[in-house]
Amino acid sequence: MKCYQILDELARNGHQLTLSNYNIPVGLISKPKPVNLLIGVLTNIPELLRQTDKILEEHFGPIDLRSDILIFNFTDYYDEEMGKGIQRQFYSFEKLIMPDEIATVKVQTNYIEECIATSKKYPPKRPANIDPGYMNESRLVLASTKDFSHRIYLRDGIYAEVTLNYRRGRYESFPWTFPDYKSADYQNFFLLARELYIKKLKAGKWKPSEK
Repeated sequence: MKCYQILDELARNGHQLTLSNYNIPVGLISKPKPVNLLIGVLTNIPELLRQTDKILEEHFGPIDLRSDILIFNFTDYYDEEMGKGIQRQFYSFEKLIMPDEIATVKVQTNYIEECIATSKKYPPKRPANIDPGYMNESRLVLASTKDFSHRIYLRDGIYAEVTLNYRRGRYESFPWTFPDYKSADYQNFFLLARELYIKKLKAGKWKPSEK
């Protein structure tokens, strides 16, 4: 049946028709799979690193995987506001989220950062940098407040960037991928987190459903 015939029938019968009544190839709209929330924290204050993971658990639930504490020596970009000797730790969270929730998570982590900075308990201008993102089977996505050509706007001033692509058992980078995210230490943690994520999907018996 042609589109004009559908419209004619709609007008004649006075009721709504759905394309599923006809043999017309259209994409089915469905909900995405839930994704695994990841948060990376940068700081040069060891005790703040320990405190921050407790704060994050209060907001986002239990952490089910922690990376080693990693030396951040890929750039001096943050030295002026954070000081030298910066370290990084990543956290994977037990509770899966929907992909669009990352915008809300980023707004919350920015607020946590602001609270830490305005407490004046720590000498650096920016005591902590908290970077949320998520992973699924095929990619790792980071949230950002900064627009750029490779970033897509979500909401509330937050953008999303595909930072790494999973292919053939390893992560692949893009021209815009931050140098530290190309490192073996980071990617080894992401591979472990991905394995855990897949187990969580299977344990939850998640099935796609129509939106």
